[in-house]
Amino acid sequence: MTSTHRVPPSVLPLFTPFRLGDLTLDNRFVMAPMTRSASPGGVPGPDVAAYYARRAAGGVGLVITEGTVVDHPASSNGTAIPRLHGEDALAGWANVVQEVHRAGGKIFPQVWHVGADRNGADLPNPEAAAVSPSGLLNPGTPAGNPMTAREIDDLVAAFARTAADARRIGFDGIELHGAHGYLIDQFLWEGTNRRTDGYGGRPRDRARFAAEVVAACRDAVGSGFPIVFRFSQWKITDFSARLARSPQELEELLAPLVEAGVDAVHCSTRRFWLPEFEDSELGLAGWVKKVTGLPTITVGSVGLDDSEFQTLFLEGKGAANAPIDPLVERFAAGEFDLVAVGRALLSDPEWVAKVRDGRTDEWQRFDPAALQSLT
Repeated sequence: MTSTHRVPPSVLPLFTPFRLGDLTLDNRFVMAPMTRSASPGGVPGPDVAAYYARRAAGGVGLVITEGTVVDHPASSNGTAIPRLHGEDALAGWANVVQEVHRAGGKIFPQVWHVGADRNGADLPNPEAAAVSPSGLLNPGTPAGNPMTAREIDDLVAAFARTAADARRIGFDGIELHGAHGYLIDQFLWEGTNRRTDGYGGRPRDRARFAAEVVAACRDAVGSGFPIVFRFSQWKITDFSARLARSPQELEELLAPLVEAGVDAVHCSTRRFWLPEFEDSELGLAGWVKKVTGLPTITVGSVGLDDSEFQTLFLEGKGAANAPIDPLVERFAAGEFDLVAVGRALLSDPEWVAKVRDGRTDEWQRFDPAALQSLT
């Protein structure tokens, strides 16, 4: 990646290399996973390859794809959600990987199962019932069949097969989607996990399924191949939800993932700068790094003046650009190691290059229409 501009001293640390497992990233910027539903039949086409390659060419050190579902009849909630199984979909993703590498980037797939969040008319395998830890989408909202021990084992194996396929077709690592109220998160959250066997109860027990998925994926890909785990306190259906109400609960919840072989934790928040617990200015990524010792990725309205998180989706409003000085300050303080950028990269694929080159005055304003963009 070449530039005729001098990197501004204030952001220079964000453009230093970072090692994740056996992989070295050129800088600290990550393209956050964003669902696009742009893969008809679950197969990513050349337009998807061009979309990701353009962001890699724009300076992102690591691309994390939109959620890609595992090989299970009820893993997806839309026919245009990409699969990461089946030779047609794997061939499509191999082309995406090739194009991102050609553009000088690194790329992970986000590996996903929607769990109880499976409704609507546009479903693959509509005859397949949703599965979940306790038959709940939210506390008091029935959805999906409670999983048997055999079903849990089968799904752990499905995640492992997907991880192995990801490595085989050239991906540089994987991210496991354990956030936002989908299957893995449904096990983590006390509100949707009411099991009385070894998969429910205390935070460590609720993390058992996630840890088994991580361990199986680690066995499938071997040592050195990066595994990132994404999690969140909030859910799509409940912004106020909490997996952990204290640093102690957070440490108990995440310890099994550390033991299972996770390399980094992607801490999904609505606004990265907000304190996570009382009596501390640390955000979620800072607390996770503190209690686990693992590298963390921060995310949440980076570069955006996002006073109302959902306004742009519900009312079609965008979000103005915002200085990244607070981000730089927190990074310099060691609160996190990598920075994921989402919506800002949709409208402006060169967002990172403009930071690198001191051209933030040229950032394009986020436009909700970019959500439909294939380029």
